[in-house]
Amino acid sequence: MSNVKIENMDWVSYKELTENGKSKIILPIGAIEQHGPHMSLNPDVLIPSHIAEQVAQKAGKMLVAPAISYGYKSQVKSGGGNFFPGTTCVSASSLENYAFDVMQAYVNHGNREFILINGHFENSMCLCEAADKLVNKCRVEGISIKIYLLSYWDFISEATIEKVFPDGFAGWAVEHGGVLETSIMLKIHPNLVDMSKAVHVEPATFPPYDVFPPDPSWVAPSGTLSSPLKSTAEKGELILDECISGIVMHLSQGDSL
Repeated sequence: MSNVKIENMDWVSYKELTENGKSKIILPIGAIEQHGPHMSLNPDVLIPSHIAEQVAQKAGKMLVAPAISYGYKSQVKSGGGNFFPGTTCVSASSLENYAFDVMQAYVNHGNREFILINGHFENSMCLCEAADKLVNKCRVEGISIKIYLLSYWDFISEATIEKVFPDGFAGWAVEHGGVLETSIMLKIHPNLVDMSKAVHVEPATFPPYDVFPPDPSWVAPSGTLSSPLKSTAEKGELILDECISGIVMHLSQGDSL
């Protein structure tokens, strides 16, 4: 496999691969967030990073930037909440400005096309704002850039959902630390998963509002929003294959991503 990770390149090789905007830059964005007692704090970083590398290898003319590891504040109804030890998050403005600055630096190098692969649900609107702000700034400066923003789980089909969740699917909102992320981690980083510590919980249910300060009683003590017990590496492979092939297919169609 060819080297697609920018951080492992010398500057001369990087310049040759990116001059005149001939390579797309993939930027994974995740979070450091608890994912239950059975898993490490970094699935939201490792999963989009793995997908980014595979997409770059398969699609060609793409390079993977070092991931942004710290994400927007974990929310109770999607990530268990910001009150768990180990969950280390930043404000919306910090993430927006950080993503903006990183992409601006790549624009200064001559890069013109970016793919942001998000691995943490709460990041989405912050990244929308960063992308919109940079596109508008570059337009004023007479520079034409394009930024694609995607979350990998949006590429998972109903057919795959039925295979991964044969007993019924409670929705992505409660998949935090559940079968989806655990299965993928069992496939790509099994050393960071200890299923002997996995705790069964019923899919979380929440009132139709948020409350501040967040109420820890809304979340199971394990920190997960659904049960990871039926996770397998085989399910992880199925999910990854579909996500990676779907992203590559849409990227190859250019504007239709």
